[in-house]
Amino acid sequence: MSPPARRTAAGRGQPRQFDDNGAQARYVAIITDGNGRWAKEHGVSVAAGHNAGADTVKARLRDSAELGVKELTVYSFSTENWGRPATEVNALMRMLSRRIKGEAPELKAEGVRLRFIGRREGVSAALQRQMDWAERETAENDRITLFVAFNYGGRAEILDAARRFNGGEEADFRALLYAPDMHDPDLIIRTSGEQRLSNYLLWQSAYSELIFRDELWPDFSREAYAQSLAEFASRRRRFGGR
Repeated sequence: MSPPARRTAAGRGQPRQFDDNGAQARYVAIITDGNGRWAKEHGVSVAAGHNAGADTVKARLRDSAELGVKELTVYSFSTENWGRPATEVNALMRMLSRRIKGEAPELKAEGVRLRFIGRREGVSAALQRQMDWAERETAENDRITLFVAFNYGGRAEILDAARRFNGGEEADFRALLYAPDMHDPDLIIRTSGEQRLSNYLLWQSAYSELIFRDELWPDFSREAYAQSLAEFASRRRRFGGR
């Protein structure tokens, strides 16, 4: 992969996003961790914490478009999250349904293409229909793509592809992943101070730069995001070379 051509930094006086070699984080993935702890710190329900986290996704998506990011992938619900209390899981499903219905028209108007990646099995038929509808409504947009990793696990994705793989090259295997059109992330950010990938984009993250932030996800501000992009820009990516 060759670095993109150098551009002029964008944003409202934020730190520049590029180094002298033109490194720009065009494809960003975030592990949006810390909603539950944020809720506990603020004395509100876990559902309220997840809602605050969803507001932050919406805000950082708009920042991404302004800062030149072309794809943003967020980890909204993992295959392991079904093990959480039923009240929390049910609240998450209701919130996702409500937000898809209310926000898909906004995303369409703002030029955002919405894609859901993950297993559809186990998800209610009604929610699956909403997800399909939102993807169709925004399919022609090209300002930025928001990939929502929902009922997603990196190992599950690789296993699902392997079951259909009949041999061939790496590109043939990649074509069987949930979103073969998704670019490998330049940068993966994890909030809340944890320092692991937690089964996230295991195939795609082979050469991703990793940044770990201490902020709980609802507190991850535009400034913190810009700092992460600037840190990425200061790194030299070798992709196995020198």
